[in-house]
Amino acid sequence: MIIEALVAILIFALGVLGLVGVNAMAGSTQSDARYRTDANRLANQIANEIWLYADRTSQQTFSDSIAAFAHRSDVGACDKTAGTPSQAAPVTAWVATVTGAGLQGLPGSVAGMQQILVDPAAGNRITVTLCWQAPGDVWVRKHVAVTYVN
Repeated sequence: MIIEALVAILIFALGVLGLVGVNAMAGSTQSDARYRTDANRLANQIANEIWLYADRTSQQTFSDSIAAFAHRSDVGACDKTAGTPSQAAPVTAWVATVTGAGLQGLPGSVAGMQQILVDPAAGNRITVTLCWQAPGDVWVRKHVAVTYVN
């Protein structure tokens, strides 16, 4: 009878440990989903800013005005190398929001990890890449959004 009780306690303990593991995984997955949602919101925010501030008086001024939004287009995304940052005020404000602490920014992100590629030759394609590293995570996460500005 004692052996049966010990086996029952062992099975119960394994079940409780399994539930604790599932609960921890659910919390981690929820945080990852939140960060991806925030990254999508931030990518849409800068795409809307580019669309709003584009000067459409002529094709040349349009191309020049959206080219000013290019941020670190001369290096790879997420690699934290120097690159050439954009001097456009909406981009610098956006980078400050992305890298800021609190609910608006992405955890573990720095200005050198964010990238905006502008390609007028490809139909004014804008590629926004956001990178971050969640607390306790060894991998850098990446979100890429592509849009066209006309």
